[in-house]
Amino acid sequence: MPVQPGPWPAHPLPSPAGPPRSSPVPVIAAVFLGLWIVGLTVVTQLGGWLTDQFLLLMGVDRLVWLWPVTTVAVVALAGIPTLPLALLPRSRVVRAVGRLWLVGLLVFGALSLLRALPPVQHEAYLVTLAGTAGLAALLIHRLVAHRIAPRGPGGESDRRRTSPLAPVTLLGLTGGLALLLPWVWVGALGGLLETLLAALAAAAVGGLAAVLLSDGFWSRRSADTPPRPGQLVLVDGLVAGVVLLLLGAGVGQSGAQLPLLLTLPPTGFALAALATTARRTATGVGPAVAGLVGLSVFGPLAWADPEEVSLVLATSRDVPFWVAVAAAAGFTVVVLLAIGYGVTLVRRPGARPSRAVAGAAAATLLVATGAVAVGPGQPGLHGERLFVVLREQADLSGVPAATGRAGRDRRAAEVYQRLVETAERTQADLRRELRRFRLDHTPYYLVNAIEVDGGPLVRAWLADRPEVDRVLVSQRARPLPAPAPVAQGDTAPQPGAEWNIRLIRADRVWSELGITGTGVTVGSSDSGVDGTHPGLAAGFRGGVDSWFDPWNVTSAPRDRGGHGTHTLGSAVGRDGVGVAPGATWTGCVNLDRNLGNPALYLDCLQFMLAPFPIGGDPFRDGRPHRAPEILTNSWACPALEGCDSGALQPAVAALAAAGILVVVAAGNTGPRCRSIEDSPAFHPDVLTVGAVDRQRQVADFSSRGPGPGGGAKPDLVAPGAEVRSALPGGGYGTLSGTSMATPQVAGVAALMWSANPALIGDLPRTRQILTETATAVRVSGDRCGDAAHVAGAGLVDAYAAVRAARG
Repeated sequence: MPVQPGPWPAHPLPSPAGPPRSSPVPVIAAVFLGLWIVGLTVVTQLGGWLTDQFLLLMGVDRLVWLWPVTTVAVVALAGIPTLPLALLPRSRVVRAVGRLWLVGLLVFGALSLLRALPPVQHEAYLVTLAGTAGLAALLIHRLVAHRIAPRGPGGESDRRRTSPLAPVTLLGLTGGLALLLPWVWVGALGGLLETLLAALAAAAVGGLAAVLLSDGFWSRRSADTPPRPGQLVLVDGLVAGVVLLLLGAGVGQSGAQLPLLLTLPPTGFALAALATTARRTATGVGPAVAGLVGLSVFGPLAWADPEEVSLVLATSRDVPFWVAVAAAAGFTVVVLLAIGYGVTLVRRPGARPSRAVAGAAAATLLVATGAVAVGPGQPGLHGERLFVVLREQADLSGVPAATGRAGRDRRAAEVYQRLVETAERTQADLRRELRRFRLDHTPYYLVNAIEVDGGPLVRAWLADRPEVDRVLVSQRARPLPAPAPVAQGDTAPQPGAEWNIRLIRADRVWSELGITGTGVTVGSSDSGVDGTHPGLAAGFRGGVDSWFDPWNVTSAPRDRGGHGTHTLGSAVGRDGVGVAPGATWTGCVNLDRNLGNPALYLDCLQFMLAPFPIGGDPFRDGRPHRAPEILTNSWACPALEGCDSGALQPAVAALAAAGILVVVAAGNTGPRCRSIEDSPAFHPDVLTVGAVDRQRQVADFSSRGPGPGGGAKPDLVAPGAEVRSALPGGGYGTLSGTSMATPQVAGVAALMWSANPALIGDLPRTRQILTETATAVRVSGDRCGDAAHVAGAGLVDAYAAVRAARG
């Protein structure tokens, strides 16, 4: 008895006399249309992500309309040629393919529009994704599958057995677990709520796939005139692969969908093989589709933060690398699944999979996945935290503006005392409540704030409390399966001073004035410092309060990134690379992986104001008299990391009140005007530094002003293009950026204060000397209304500044 046609009609049966030959044109058109849909989808998804990343690197606000416009364009450009294929061909099979792809395009459009939600609100996105996928599955089932469900010979509904213990279902789950395993191995989960919502969304997407690729789609010819099974698997797998590509392209925020474009389409062939077995055993294939697709989607949704699938982290072996590894492993797995299922289930017509064997395979993969999750993987939950800023900030008015070393120390002690007292008093009730609810938290005083574990519900509760001003999302980088390789210097020290040192005339300060920075300490907050580097080891101040590493809790200076070693080398390094080679230094790790958050930046800034011993309490063990005089900061805290415009403003204001000079990089988002927009570069209390090249021309990458509100920024420029300095491992190398320019200005200030200790803590006079002695530079392109918004006062001149400081 032939199987009746389902929602996706079967080929018409041949007559004994031989069927009339149908035109091959619709089939050829379907092939080209499938290629068009695949190419258009892949190009637009990759292009949209790259656009997002380009805007991020340029410091431009996210384009909310980007993904909706891209989505509408794809649906229109692919849907218009698909519509005739769904209506016109005489072949019911070709029309069915056209209708399936058309529905797939509409599903893709509905899911992709959700990317208009801010990426930082990932829980809200996952809830909306689950709801949208579930609603789409219900509508498709009601409008398509329910109306034209397969019918048996007596007209009764041809319902297939869909037992969760059916061999086909168990094999689908086995394949899904095999695809999930690479993500469990190399990825890391977010928070508890985020993980549960990812599971819900993945289940909804799996159910949607089961409705799209229901039993009716896989139904083919009657049992007495069967087509060749291998041919069916190939053709059905290709048709289903296009649908799964569209489904994967719509799942996940920008970046999370990219691995699905590689791993989800090939599952169509594995599902086609399972469908052949399901028809043979009269069981439904829907649960197998839901399990295989749902688990495939669950991997990137739960084990990868879409905000970390970013070019910001692509310069080292960070999250983008491991996402690529998981995607490549998943692709390999699904190809092996398709081949394995095809050989064992399709090429043996009488083969009926054993429930015991299928169950054992599923159980083995489940145990292996759990073992990897708690063993070689990254166990635990690593969700974002909340940065709670309180309304009352410390009143630092009236702090004596004493200068000189002793005066600066008194100021720092007074500021530290006021900050701690304010935080202890105003945070007491909130901290008591957080302990009562067993919410892990870390208090801060430099900004009166608390970092708290919690999701949207905790955020809503905190925002409603009277002492709370606002609640920000404090981004938390998920752990990696293996540390990224440390950047190494590949050249030996060169004789004489480097070109940048000569350009700002620091070498003449050493040779003619005999000043090298002795007696001044520069504090570095960065990726760390290689404390064993020959050019830096002798300058380490030493003691138990000169190094702090909140990322890795190391007890001695080390640097896994290289950026911090390079920047500090430009400030105080020996071998002709540092401006103030006689100065000492202290260090703190605030950006181990090029992605930080407000709390991590405060960890280091608090340590700089009042250093404390390793393992000490910043509130009680701080030693403000040990604070470095000058801070070099080649970092910024953009909105991506959880900062708003005022998140760090109280911190830099407090450091200035303590008489500590804070030197900050302008950023590398030029030549766009008004690109100095990330904290703390635009704050008036810091000295903001842009970059020039060897020809004294402002580098294109150097961020421009004016700052938010029209403030004059940058303050100065210094050499920042192809600057040679120290790198971990004892060697040297060149890097470019305002990061390289900033420590040179900090080094010049160290020379000034070494030449005249009475200037220590006198920030207005120091700033005046630096700007008045600066020299002119070349400015090309847009001057942003005023050349000062591009170059500030000009190129820092160490020789002139030190002579002016000496009087």
